[in-house]
Amino acid sequence: MYLAHPDRYADMLYRRAGRSGLKLPVLSLGLWHNFGPDRPAETRRALLRRAFDLGITHFDLANNYGPPPGAAESAFGEVLRTDFAPYRDELVISTKAGHLMWPGPYGEWGSRKYLLASLDQSLRRMGLEYVDIFYSHRPDPDTPLEETMGALHTAVQQGKALYVGISNYSPEQTREAARILGEMGTPLLVHQPRYSMLDRRPEEEGLLDVLGELQVGSIVYSPLEQGLLTARYLDGIPEDSRAASDSPFLNSDAVTGELVDRLRALQKIAESRGQSLAQLALAWVLRGGRVTSALVGASSPQQLQDSVEAIRNLDFDAEELARIDAIVRP
Repeated sequence: MYLAHPDRYADMLYRRAGRSGLKLPVLSLGLWHNFGPDRPAETRRALLRRAFDLGITHFDLANNYGPPPGAAESAFGEVLRTDFAPYRDELVISTKAGHLMWPGPYGEWGSRKYLLASLDQSLRRMGLEYVDIFYSHRPDPDTPLEETMGALHTAVQQGKALYVGISNYSPEQTREAARILGEMGTPLLVHQPRYSMLDRRPEEEGLLDVLGELQVGSIVYSPLEQGLLTARYLDGIPEDSRAASDSPFLNSDAVTGELVDRLRALQKIAESRGQSLAQLALAWVLRGGRVTSALVGASSPQQLQDSVEAIRNLDFDAEELARIDAIVRP
């Protein structure tokens, strides 16, 4: 029988999401990878247990996570039943809908029919009555934003979600989504963009400024750039790496000699701070408090532990930030 660590809240930091009453751990566990049937059930279970023992209360899913789609939610539901049932009220569980889940015209994007049907399926897979956050995973160019946001509002009205969020929306779309939801009486809680030292678009396009102005939280994904911002690629491409498999999310062409040189330079900065490259990358996205939480993945409990060590040093001086910029934005 699993008993959560009694000191699980002692070291984790928590930040309030926007102007809501909800606090999130600065590191959240994403189940995008490593939670399909290709991973042993005991490995998945050990990861989830270790995360919670470290104070990670937020578990981020989507209907299409696995692979195959739906597998991550089903795997998480098993651990909810066997280990986490007594702790449900200590957990923040999120899921999303937007990508392809079933054939035909109602199986993806942002229609009311798809979003609410997908949420019902997600709840069944996880064995839940409600999720804490339900997201529109991507904007739909062919569905009025009023309909998509209206579906999120309905999920809250039905008691199937406590809060709502959006992911991969532009600054302009974010501003409009927040306006529509606000008029309905369901505030926009959080936005989930991609953000890292190597991908500055939320800064460059003004998204972080918009979120600050609207007092909307942010949970960033891929802060380690699919593993690039780790020690894994400092000596090239390992045979068992994601880049070597030519994953659709990271292929070998991306790991150039120039990039490896930049990673090695960043590693030296990390060492001067007493951190690994991955810890530096996580600390960087969390610097200054503009980001509420960073999503991390893990293939082992130890990897998760190493990520959590990043929160011991989230402060950067001006010289360190300038050196990082000079490396990644020459």
